[in-house]
Amino acid sequence: ELVSTGGTAKAIAEAGLAVRDVSELTGFPEIMDGRVKTLHPSVHGALLGVRDDPEHAAAMRDHGIEPIDLVVSNLYPFEDVRRSGAAYASIVENIDIGGPAMIRAAAKNHAYVAIVTDPEDYASVLNALEMNFGSLSLDFRKKLAAKAFARTATYDAAISGWFAEALEIEHPTWRAFGGRLDQVMRYGENPHQSAGFYVDGDKRPGVATARQLQGKQLSYNNINDTDAAFELVGEFDPARSATVAIIKHAN
Repeated sequence: ELVSTGGTAKAIAEAGLAVRDVSELTGFPEIMDGRVKTLHPSVHGALLGVRDDPEHAAAMRDHGIEPIDLVVSNLYPFEDVRRSGAAYASIVENIDIGGPAMIRAAAKNHAYVAIVTDPEDYASVLNALEMNFGSLSLDFRKKLAAKAFARTATYDAAISGWFAEALEIEHPTWRAFGGRLDQVMRYGENPHQSAGFYVDGDKRPGVATARQLQGKQLSYNNINDTDAAFELVGEFDPARSATVAIIKHAN
């Protein structure tokens, strides 16, 4: 059985699949322009209930809560809206509340629930379901849960970073950083080390947004040196003269 919220439920139905709107599950309609739709015990009880705990099972039975085994959730596009230069109110409206709450609930209860937050995982999840007769292994669910918590952490880092920027808070008490893996380096600073290149989605000119025209994959030192060179020449006015930087290990 599929359960979904308004717009997504409509799209699923139009695709020819049977789906229940979440309001049928909760017995409560979406309110406040969709701000409140999944924040309900029927949803979170279904996600957080420990299936083999007698008290949890009794509570679910007494309150008519049906367990949910798989959650697929895409968050509101806060990062994209922020980068678009939208108005303050529009950016705030794209701070997802119900999505992260469901994701974290499902991820916490990964012993029983699978949580999928990345469209790039859809194929592997479908393949695993087919190979395992409609179920996912605990190890697979653990990996999905780890990715889910990383996703919500990165999402919240973007939100807190935007607030600090918008309010011109130079030194916030708490500072969070987030990013998505862009590529695994051939090696780290030294050949025996490993490294990954993460990007935060910022579109300002730099190594993270540059397009490589030729050559083999860049190493950790290549990226570090290129970034240092780019930042250095950026200190000079290109209208006055050409600038060249020669960098080796960021020096």
